Amino acid sequence: MNGFRFAVQLSTAPSATAWRELATKVEDLGYSTLYVPDHFDDQLAPMVALTVAAEATTTLNVGMLVLDNDYRHPVVLAKEAATLDLMSEGRFELGLGAGWMTSDYESSGIPLDPPAVRVDRLSESLEVLEQLFSTGSATFSGEHYQVTNSVLTPAPFRQGGPKLVLGGGSRRVLTLAGAKADIVSVVPSLRSGTIGAEMAKGATPASYDDRMAWVASGAAGRSVAPELQCWTVFTSITDDAETLYEQFSALFDLPVDEVKASPVGVAGTVDEVVEQLEVRRDRWGFSYLVIHEGEIDAFAPVVAALAGR
Repeated sequence: MNGFRFAVQLSTAPSATAWRELATKVEDLGYSTLYVPDHFDDQLAPMVALTVAAEATTTLNVGMLVLDNDYRHPVVLAKEAATLDLMSEGRFELGLGAGWMTSDYESSGIPLDPPAVRVDRLSESLEVLEQLFSTGSATFSGEHYQVTNSVLTPAPFRQGGPKLVLGGGSRRVLTLAGAKADIVSVVPSLRSGTIGAEMAKGATPASYDDRMAWVASGAAGRSVAPELQCWTVFTSITDDAETLYEQFSALFDLPVDEVKASPVGVAGTVDEVVEQLEVRRDRWGFSYLVIHEGEIDAFAPVVAALAGR
């Protein structure tokens, strides 16, 4: 069982100075990682923002949660990822997914293929990345990518390439992640392409039981099991968790007891949250929790209590 660690997902800041200060604050409070998403709305470009964050800090990991595979050819991505891994001296976590947010595809004009095609493309991309990171070159012929004698420079800092984070909520993606990823980031269903009712209905504890079974199936036979990460919708340090759970019960259209037990959110006093996270690690294996910018300060005592434990 892995020790706990915690990440903060951030999107933007009003200035370069503010972004650097935010990164150092995350580091100083004991968080393991600063993540940036990958959308075409109001957010910083991931690679540039993470490079600045890595330069402003000394121990903080940086990564994407997660890059949309459809936006970058794997040979291009490998070069950028190896460079950031080298510049951060191994503090980079490369997050990748099949793509899901419909509005990104509509606004950019990038074709939104059916989920099965996007996952096929992701699988091929991983093959190319694995060759480049492990041997420094790649030749691959698939339905979506054809690569001939591609050479990777610079070599990544970490042997075999940066830690790979694969994120998603479907059977195929999570089975693939179990087989390939260093870190599996588990989210509710993204099939609808929007944040809404379908995602909420996929937040039941039973649905997470299914997801973790898919991850375990993919990881069967691996000598080292992947680290299991849970992306949250909400976290709150409060003396009135019941009211918050009732609000999310109405929002998700799920019974209060199911919302309380779901890893999609956690609320209560510091001691109560610590206990809930330990229970969830015992049930699902989640040791790596992702929270959001507005919760950094309030959640810091939980980080102090659990990090590395």
